[in-house]
Amino acid sequence: MITKRRRFLGQVAALAGGHVLVALGGAGADEAFAASDTTSTTSVSTAPSTDGTVIPTATSIVDRQRNVWTLKSGIVYKNGVRDKDSYNVSLLLWYGGMIYQRGTGGQFYVMTWANRWLPCTDPRIPMSVAAGAFYGINGHYDYPFTPQQIISTLQALGCTSYRVGCIATDAQLKPMIALADAFRPIGFTLLPLLNYGLRDRNGYLYASEHDAYVANRAGAAAVAKVLGPHGITMYECGNELTRDRAIILDSRQAGTGPHDFNNTNWPILRGAIQGMIDGVKSVQPSAKCAVNFTVADIGASDLLWDGEQPNGSGGYRKMRWDITTWHNYQPYGDIFQIGIDGAGPGFNLPAYCKARYGVPFMITEWNAAPEEDEQFRATYVQQKLQRFYAARKNEGIQAVMYYDLLSGDHTYGIVMNDLAPIDPTHTAFSAFTASNADQ
Repeated sequence: MITKRRRFLGQVAALAGGHVLVALGGAGADEAFAASDTTSTTSVSTAPSTDGTVIPTATSIVDRQRNVWTLKSGIVYKNGVRDKDSYNVSLLLWYGGMIYQRGTGGQFYVMTWANRWLPCTDPRIPMSVAAGAFYGINGHYDYPFTPQQIISTLQALGCTSYRVGCIATDAQLKPMIALADAFRPIGFTLLPLLNYGLRDRNGYLYASEHDAYVANRAGAAAVAKVLGPHGITMYECGNELTRDRAIILDSRQAGTGPHDFNNTNWPILRGAIQGMIDGVKSVQPSAKCAVNFTVADIGASDLLWDGEQPNGSGGYRKMRWDITTWHNYQPYGDIFQIGIDGAGPGFNLPAYCKARYGVPFMITEWNAAPEEDEQFRATYVQQKLQRFYAARKNEGIQAVMYYDLLSGDHTYGIVMNDLAPIDPTHTAFSAFTASNADQ
């Protein structure tokens, strides 16, 4: 988050090795299935199927929890128990740690961690995104440097995109205008993070969805009105709002299920984010609006996308965004195999988002934990950039933005207060970008 230099990730302190160490017990996990037939049994010694396994031609799929999935006469079975919600299934697919089915009509569905089939596209289809902004980094509007100094620092790292948080005040927008004007001739991308959210200027939670919508819409429109004429065409609407204490019920949870979120306050979140999107679009109809999530909060992103409440009620406005953005710090685990509620096996989160939402994906914050030394961080940077780079074409990853540029105490930054490199991390980063073209 943009304020991470002031507070770290205590909200998920129970995360380790990519898995949440608080078990939900799997309550209701088998309620989506009705026992009507027995076709197979499961064995704890059975190895998980190879990624991409499909029925047909395989006769069964074993997931990472050692459940055995079969398909018979168009009906899906899990451990021999008939899935009451499946019929006319022509294909069963194991991909990215999740089960997908295709109906005879061609529509794909994914089995979520909430034990529901949700509509999606075939996750195996690659998503192409525009090159030129893949390598990025976070900064702040109040850095005491000229735009040219920022540009030179980014160029030394091989970065061409830069994320900066702001609201509609002169003190914050004037530096943004200067950056935008300097970036435009050289083709750099400036991503403004709209730092609005669930609370008013006094820190009080908005009283209603309407109040949150109106306030956030006005703020976002004011920012877009100022920055749009300076070439800004993309905005991130909110920062880790699903992890606000008013929204996440227990910050130790991964966020993969709707039950992880506060039903009473959910409309405020919905109003705040939709307000930002509508505010930007009211000024710049063609601008791209991104919505941000973190940890493994697909429970939250699905609720917003499908117009539902955490208690399962629906019929609300279905939110649509142009870019999905996510944060992925070391304690959360590998985003391509991130842990689920109950400390279960992980799944490929970008692949899931690609299939569900069909829009480009950005990792707008990532780094090692703050207590790690620079040698560890340098190795982590090299490994993560390699993984991100390898997945960028298939999973539609448009940008990965390191957090962050400046650090006087070596906690997160990659340069010191005088812009001197922090090594070996700086060298690891710049060497990778120099050897792996953004094309």
